[in-house]
Amino acid sequence: MTAIAPIEKKNINIDIKSRPLKIEETVEGTIIGVGRSSVFLDLGIQGVGIIFGKEFIDAKQKLEKLKKGDKILAKVIELENEDGYLELSVSKASREIVWKDLQRKKEQGETIEIRITGANKGGLLANIDDIPAFLPVSQLSSSHYPQVKDTDQSKIFQELQKFIGQVLEVKVLEFTPKQGKLVLSEKAKEFENIEEILKNHHEGDIVEGIITKIVNFGVFMKFSTGISDKDEKEIPKEIEGLIHISEIDWELVDDVNKLFKVGQKVKAKIVKIAQGKISLSIKALKPNPWEKINEEYKKGNKVKGEVVKLNPFGVLVKLPSKIQGLCHISEFAAKAEMEDKMRIGQTYDFEILSFEPAEHKILLRPYAEKN
Repeated sequence: MTAIAPIEKKNINIDIKSRPLKIEETVEGTIIGVGRSSVFLDLGIQGVGIIFGKEFIDAKQKLEKLKKGDKILAKVIELENEDGYLELSVSKASREIVWKDLQRKKEQGETIEIRITGANKGGLLANIDDIPAFLPVSQLSSSHYPQVKDTDQSKIFQELQKFIGQVLEVKVLEFTPKQGKLVLSEKAKEFENIEEILKNHHEGDIVEGIITKIVNFGVFMKFSTGISDKDEKEIPKEIEGLIHISEIDWELVDDVNKLFKVGQKVKAKIVKIAQGKISLSIKALKPNPWEKINEEYKKGNKVKGEVVKLNPFGVLVKLPSKIQGLCHISEFAAKAEMEDKMRIGQTYDFEILSFEPAEHKILLRPYAEKN
């Protein structure tokens, strides 16, 4: 290592605890010397620390603004180098401080302003004090969510690129300092006072609204909170909830885009309000076919059913009462046999192996004439 010009160690304050320092420990020091490529810190009885080399380059912009007498935090990276100094890192200490601050903001629900620096197909990119952050598209507010037909990923990416350079208000959703993972949410701000926002609504209420966006796993619907401007000016007059694909119909739904359009008016039931999320159901407003099953649905009986889907685990079959049954893959010698014998859209005879209406389950197998 290139020799470092020694710095005079007299008149150093002895005002910090005298226990030995440890690697990765954060310490506070007073600047007592500034060179072209190094900074010296008075660490009291612990001696003199130095920031130089890569650590100086990494924190150069911050260090250039400092002068003798300024106090800064640094992290110990070597207890004693060949010149007798403790080697320090300002950038590592800064990241630790930033992570602690992010933890505090998450715990207290504080809002952060970020400037979008990039985008990918999954969401938006940003930096918070040099820590990379990610804002998933699913965590965008309802007003910023890309309105794209057929959930085309390339079109969604094009829409996301329009946010580059914009400033958004977000909250910390998830973070893992060891992995450098920081996930943000814009829509969390919309739901921070969900109970207050929905004080006029309860689980089980039926609401009417419009479809705001369509995704592979369902549709989002915006509806009135029932709060007027006279009541509360700070609470939104409309709020958004999710109708999951499994809550659209009692029958299997393959393509949500075939059933809905953005702007379409619909009615739904509030089935759950929890953790800042509103779950809605259209299926709950329709008659439950499992409650009106007739006598033909008994173990051993033969029923006709239409094949609606082939999955790795078997065949999904639509029965006359509009309930779904499963013919498990184990009923066939192999997947190839299942695909050869069962064709989507075709009707076949099946035998009922088990029937559990309370659990909404019916197991089938291809019907074979008994001798």
